[in-house]
Amino acid sequence: VTEELHLNSFLADNNIESIETDLGEYIQQLDGEPPYHIVTPAMHKSKEDIAALFHDKLGVPPNLSPKELTLIAREKLRQKYIEAEVGITGGNFLIADIGAVCVTENEGNARLTTAFPPVHIAIVGIEKLLPSINDLALFWPLLSTYGTGQKLTVYNSIFTGPKQSKETDGPKEMYVILLDNGRTNLLRKEVRESMYCIRCGACLNVCPVYKNIGGHSYDTTYSGPIGSVITPHLKGMYEFNHLSHASSLCGACTATCPVNINIHGMLLKNRHIAVNELRVDIKEKA
Repeated sequence: VTEELHLNSFLADNNIESIETDLGEYIQQLDGEPPYHIVTPAMHKSKEDIAALFHDKLGVPPNLSPKELTLIAREKLRQKYIEAEVGITGGNFLIADIGAVCVTENEGNARLTTAFPPVHIAIVGIEKLLPSINDLALFWPLLSTYGTGQKLTVYNSIFTGPKQSKETDGPKEMYVILLDNGRTNLLRKEVRESMYCIRCGACLNVCPVYKNIGGHSYDTTYSGPIGSVITPHLKGMYEFNHLSHASSLCGACTATCPVNINIHGMLLKNRHIAVNELRVDIKEKA
């Protein structure tokens, strides 16, 4: 979600250093590239590419193994956790009844980001709200199974505020920012069902278009089938209506979606909306 807001570049323009702590995001940040995939940001890079990047940017020996590269990233990032004044996370889910932010991850970096800095800021889209903590028993396994093939991710955290007087770890202050950024536009449209998305990335993994052209071709934060549905409404139908046309309508995305979003049907609806809202010539309209 911070990628959607271009937060890193904004902070850099204001002389604030921000470091991505997810290993894939860290690799992409070092290379000056946006994420390639919403779950596995650097999946398009080989281990040789990453070794060459670390050699170039961090001055480490060339041709290191994946284990050695991971340990170098760990060493570089550990110092940043201790020095940082603010930790920023997203949120996989918001829980209404207990007022919580839920974060699920495989590396433990989000836990360190929320444990060491004195301030924790969570930026979460309004569509991530669940009514009750009891709903997590359904949604957390769905997210991990469809996203990475695990029964549950390695680290699952529930944050309900800053550290209490008897606690040793955690921030002194916690802020939750609820992000709209065009989401209410989607709720008014025929494609409001797209807001059910839990960002597991499954539709990207099965999409024949995504598999052939890759994530960067979409030129947007959310790529693949679900990105093609929501981006025209978040960033402008005129600039991004072409994404809904770049689809085979094979329905693989709809078949794999864990929350049963009719993705290929909404791609058709987007084409209909585009023809109605934009000035197209009479042949195309017909």
